[in-house]
Amino acid sequence: MKYSENLQRFMFFLVICLSMLLAYGPPGFCGEQSNAKTDSKGKSLVINFDQSSTLPAGFRVETTGRSLHDAVWKVVECQQAPSRPNVLRITRIKSPSGSQFNICWTDRVRFRDGDIEVKVRADSGRIDQGGGPIWRVKDKSNYYVARLNPLEDNFRIYYVKNGRRIMIGTASVRGIREGQWFTIKIRVNGDMITGWVNGKKMIEVKDSTLKDEGGVGMWSKADAASSFDDLVINTSD
Repeated sequence: MKYSENLQRFMFFLVICLSMLLAYGPPGFCGEQSNAKTDSKGKSLVINFDQSSTLPAGFRVETTGRSLHDAVWKVVECQQAPSRPNVLRITRIKSPSGSQFNICWTDRVRFRDGDIEVKVRADSGRIDQGGGPIWRVKDKSNYYVARLNPLEDNFRIYYVKNGRRIMIGTASVRGIREGQWFTIKIRVNGDMITGWVNGKKMIEVKDSTLKDEGGVGMWSKADAASSFDDLVINTSD
């Protein structure tokens, strides 16, 4: 009788645990989750890098193109962070080249359609500056990227396929300089990609090169040392 009662308690506990797992997902999703919710339209996730002094679990640092070393990405304190205390920062780029793309991304977030928003600050760079989000990431050589470069006064959207970057949209953006925070927002609906800078729509373009869902992350080029904060991901079912 006692064995039967213990078994019933165990089965009840197991059902409760499974129900919570199905409702809320696995614990520690990306290791950084200040605000996450699910509704009939999809899933929303905010990553602000404030819960830990290390990269969120599941994020990896890689380089697109030929490079002897990956850039060094760190979670650091920043008094000027949009949401203090921390930001994700590229602190060192060893032997940078103009054909090197620095990426920090995760495949634990699956994104095909929806919105991605991130705050970016260009900290330094002589070859390049700035950066932005990447999405539908298959691997380090295949993804979409939107970036703003203060040195060139432009905002552009590219696809990267087999390591080769192809521009599909561009717009002039003036007045953003090194050391200033700016916000890039991308909305994806099938083959339609729309891009905003600081709330202003700058680019709307169609492209179907990379159709499948993939990971998300952040990007810079060459010696562009940048800071990132408040990565917001809204996925559509």
